[in-house]
Amino acid sequence: MTNENSSPGWGLRLWAVLVGLVLVAPTLIVVPLSFAGRASFAFPPKGWSLRWYQNIWQSPEWRDALLTSFQVGLLVTVVATLVGTAAAVGLHRRGGRLSAVLTGLLLAPMVVPGIVAAVAIYGVFLRWRLTGNLLGFVLAHCVLAIPFVLVAVSASLRGSDPVLLRAAASMGAGPLRAFWRVTLPSILPGVASGALFAFTTSFDEVVAASFLQSPRIRTLPVEMFVSVTNQVDPTIAAVSTVVLTITTLVVLLPMLVRTRSSERQALR
Repeated sequence: MTNENSSPGWGLRLWAVLVGLVLVAPTLIVVPLSFAGRASFAFPPKGWSLRWYQNIWQSPEWRDALLTSFQVGLLVTVVATLVGTAAAVGLHRRGGRLSAVLTGLLLAPMVVPGIVAAVAIYGVFLRWRLTGNLLGFVLAHCVLAIPFVLVAVSASLRGSDPVLLRAAASMGAGPLRAFWRVTLPSILPGVASGALFAFTTSFDEVVAASFLQSPRIRTLPVEMFVSVTNQVDPTIAAVSTVVLTITTLVVLLPMLVRTRSSERQALR
């Protein structure tokens, strides 16, 4: 019989370390390049400077793209979280084959290749005159972000206790009140996780944004792609480091908060 509590062997640990190094190695090169003292990608950098980070704020193109990405990301987070949570709750309560079919349709953007989804979005939005404006970016990114919210909230709903809803209904609580007082608190971790995934999906998305962008409005990933194709300087490394820092904080901060809350509950 195997011991379920046995720790992984040294071979598996070594393999995990090697995989981690392969994934982290490009980052370990990009971050030092963002502090290079010269306009080159020589590694290791010859000299150190912060002027490439200053270029992000001094250049109108970089600054506007960064602000646009934050604006779009926050709007997408709100809209996708509300719509994805409502869809997950409705499909969970309905059940049956129709619910399974609708879930598959809503999850299609996760399965369809990004370029295919981007071309389809561009073709529709071109007719609706939603290209080159903020509303088009938000709607396109919501299409791509809602499936992540749906998956996270659906997982939380499957772990919730339906007896609590029946108890709330027996005590006179209506559907809306039961949702706010019983369902929402139990699925709140899933809603928060879905919101984080929605933000990171919007903030890092480049394919659909490349079709919808215009000289007047661009997101940060699109500006990075244009910069790489037109000119090469360590500013792109500085922007990459900023994006990496933001996405890492978005993912790690909730984990740290949950860890501290668990430690406090254990102390009590």
